[in-house]
Amino acid sequence: MNRKHETVDTDRGQAHTVEAFIAALLLVSGLLFAMQATAVTPLSASTSNQHIENQQRALTGDLLSTAAEDGSLQEAILYWNASRGAFQDSPESGYYTDSGSQNAFLSRLNDTLAERRIAYNVRLRVHNTTGTPSRRTVSMVEMGRPSDNAVTASRTVTLADSATLTGSDPQSLSAVASDSDASFYAPDADPGSELLYNRVEVRVTTWRM
Repeated sequence: MNRKHETVDTDRGQAHTVEAFIAALLLVSGLLFAMQATAVTPLSASTSNQHIENQQRALTGDLLSTAAEDGSLQEAILYWNASRGAFQDSPESGYYTDSGSQNAFLSRLNDTLAERRIAYNVRLRVHNTTGTPSRRTVSMVEMGRPSDNAVTASRTVTLADSATLTGSDPQSLSAVASDSDASFYAPDADPGSELLYNRVEVRVTTWRM
């Protein structure tokens, strides 16, 4: 009888030992799985940067759309001094070098982007009637060299010959084109038409300061 009890106790002891070992193995496996699962999260650097870039692109696109709808985008690209051959009230460079409120569009960019420590460049691409390449780029705002995480949004505005400059010398584009003492950054891409003067693509590049 004693030997029977000893055998039963031994078997139970071995079973408990095996159960404890399996439980420990499952616990360790669970911890390892949890550590691997949390190694890459939605808040990792690359995902977070992509999210910020998407937000900046969407924000800038919304600003361009709103400005195109209310007319302030065209007003900005026509804010030009034909006598100087430069943007109105710009420094010697002919373009603006920092955030400001020279017109309604740039004021909106300043209020929305600069106050959030987002730097931006604004460049205009127009059709060139002579030489190569067929399109040329003109700077409106140059705040510096964009970072590697910079994003760009754009909007195209069609100008008619009757469009009028919004600077201190409000001439029509057709009048400027025929005046040898005046100049505009975009040439008349279709001299035979009064409906189309040129198409201006406004490109806003943004990056975190």
